[in-house]
Order: sequence, then C-alpha cells, then structure tokens
Amino acid sequence: RIIGEGRATMTIMERSAARRDAMVRSQIEARGVTNPGVLAALRAVPREQFVPAHLAETAYEDRALPIGSDQTISQPYMVALMTQALNLTSSARVLEVGTGSGYQAAVLSRLAARVTTIERRPELAEQARTRLAALCCDNVRVVVGDGTAGYPEDAPYDAILVTAGSPQVPEPLTAQLADGGRLVIPVGTAREQDLITIERSGDRLTQTSGERCIFVPLVGRFGWSSDGRVP
Repeated sequence: RIIGEGRATMTIMERSAARRDAMVRSQIEARGVTNPGVLAALRAVPREQFVPAHLAETAYEDRALPIGSDQTISQPYMVALMTQALNLTSSARVLEVGTGSGYQAAVLSRLAARVTTIERRPELAEQARTRLAALCCDNVRVVVGDGTAGYPEDAPYDAILVTAGSPQVPEPLTAQLADGGRLVIPVGTAREQDLITIERSGDRLTQTSGERCIFVPLVGRFGWSSDGRVP
C-alpha cells in the first residue's frame, strides 16, 4: 500500500512537471523569452498550487485566471516576460507590488536574494503566505499595505515589479529604486496598458515601452482610486 501510494504521488508530480515543461516550450520559449534562469523558475514552480482548486486543470493555459477578490493570476507568458525584463542577479533585492496569488513572488524567489511583496487585500496576502511557506520560499516577505507607495523599510530595491495597471508611474517606486535598478510596470488606461521599463542611472531615469497588455487596475494613493478615478 505504501509503495502504491508513493507511485501515485510520483505520477501526480511527474504530470505537473510535464505540464510546466509544455507551458514553457509552447507559450514562453516560442515567444522569445530566453533567459535560462527565468525558464528554469517557470519549470520549477507548480502553478496549479496558486489557483483555486476548481481551476487547477486550467492552471497552465495561456491566459490569466481569477483568484478571488476581483483579482487574477497573470498569464504565464506575461509573468516570464516581466521577470526577464528585470534582469535579475542572484544578489538582487526585489519589490513586487500586487502579491495576488503569490505565484509571481514564488518565481522571483528562485532568481533573487530577497523578495518583498505587498498586497492591499489581507485575505489574498494570507493565502499567498500559506502557499509560499508550503513551497519553502523563505526569502519572500509578504506585507499588507498600499503598494503604490512602495515599501521604504526594505528599500532601495535592485528591481521593482508591478503586477497591476497604473495610470502613471508612481513616484515613490522610482524613488525606492537603487542605482542601476529596474522598474517594470504596466501603464495606461484601466482597459489597456503599455509595459514600461524604467532604469535608474544615478539621478537619471530612462524609460522604454514594451508590449501592450491588460492588467487589473493598480489601486492606491499613487494609482487608481477604488472608484476608478486617478487620485
């Protein structure tokens, strides 16, 4: 019986690994994401553990999925694209704005030394803590608060990743960016954004625009208000 149970567990694990590998090959590598560390992280993190149980079979589909509280887990390709844009090193200190399910933080934890992730909804933050602890992501700190104001306590950051669409680049985030650091953020209307990368060199900020994308609104003092207006 024990042997049989062990075989069943291995079968489940092998199936999950195969689904992750297929996702990376067909959805991510095929679209030009080439960073070996990013690809390895996507192959390692079990995405099905970050979605509601009834959506586990759809976890590796090429789309965002609802996770409750009017929030989503991002499309796998977008997670990979944004992570690659950060150009992380193993010693990097990262701030993630918008913890959501915790999946993006789990990916970042495999590439950086320390990840601080901030979520404005306490129920999502607590769920993410539980999931990240189960995967032994010990270098991730989950904070409840207004992510548009950043998290000065752990600043400066070598990389900042914003996982929701903002009407503008929040000034507190650029202020908390270390010299040589990068900020990746979707900026635009509530319905569509451009993926923006900002790099700091001393007092100079250089901005480049990337792909069009659609994210849920970034709500907070320096983002959208809860009623959809710009504060």
